[in-house]
Amino acid sequence: MLQSPIRYRPDVEQPQPDEQATVTDLNETFDTILERTAEDYGHAVRSVHAKSHGLLEGELTIDSDLPAELAQGLFAQGGRHKVLIRLSTNAGDILPDAIGLPRGLAMKVFDVAGDRLPGSEGTAQDFVMVSGPVFQAKTAEKFLGNLKLLAKTTDRLEGTKKVVSAALRGVRHAFEAVGAEAPAAINSLGGAPNVEPLGETYYSATAFRFGDYIAKFSIAPVAPAMIALSGKEIAIEGRQDAIREDVRSEMRTLDAEWEFRVQLCRDLEAQPVEDATVLWTSPFVRVGTIRAAAQDSWSDAHVQQINEETRFSVWTGIAAHQPLGNINRARRDTYRHSADFRARVNGCPYHEPSN
Repeated sequence: MLQSPIRYRPDVEQPQPDEQATVTDLNETFDTILERTAEDYGHAVRSVHAKSHGLLEGELTIDSDLPAELAQGLFAQGGRHKVLIRLSTNAGDILPDAIGLPRGLAMKVFDVAGDRLPGSEGTAQDFVMVSGPVFQAKTAEKFLGNLKLLAKTTDRLEGTKKVVSAALRGVRHAFEAVGAEAPAAINSLGGAPNVEPLGETYYSATAFRFGDYIAKFSIAPVAPAMIALSGKEIAIEGRQDAIREDVRSEMRTLDAEWEFRVQLCRDLEAQPVEDATVLWTSPFVRVGTIRAAAQDSWSDAHVQQINEETRFSVWTGIAAHQPLGNINRARRDTYRHSADFRARVNGCPYHEPSN
């Protein structure tokens, strides 16, 4: 029998005294990536998840009559909300698809009522997810160490990255051959399989307030045509943008459908808020459905609206879904710092939707 979900209270977080210094270092390291890529491309791109593979418009339908522990925040009552979706990979430079990297899915939900998080403009709620259930670093300080290494090779050594990626994929296959799961670091450094983004399940990896409770989130494909793509590797040989091309081809005829799922925290020891590398084991439960009808996933209009004019941040939203834990606290200023750089350099301020 499942334990009752843990109620949110402020002391579930345990901020450390050196966190602001880490944020300052993160911003400086992101500047290295942002400035180098802007100089090389003549256009500013995101400091992480720079390369888009699909840009979609859709709708989130929230389930009606959810039990009290699930009827929280955005999901407190049934209804429909327009959404924008961006599919990406996690590097801060725009690499050829031969370099295997984890996937990302960012979603902006329109017209969300409720008290806003500090500094959160508009009326949208953002969700930022990756194709793995845990984060690659225990703390922002450890993530900073990894980021400094990546910053040194941003938009450099493309040929070397291809070789390293191929080698890391070989290491991953070796783990899989003996029935073991490869460490998350192998995927994040270039050893991820080049799978179909539309067949992937995405996770928040970090914890969030869920109204009266605490939760992690997931978006999982449920349309039969998407499930058929799960785990399927894309043919990338000689194709710089193979993933984008395949997603565009598929979305011309595919009506995409995902479930939005919530994983409630039921034991703070086994499901810690401050350590996002720990896998939570309680079940994910559906609270809504996301649908994106067949469309052009790389139209000029979507590129301008979603890729250029829109930013996605876990700190854009309502207080009922406050990001929790060390990694999320570090994301607040760094996400804004990166978005402000893009807006300034490109002369294109981002647009937060309002009612």
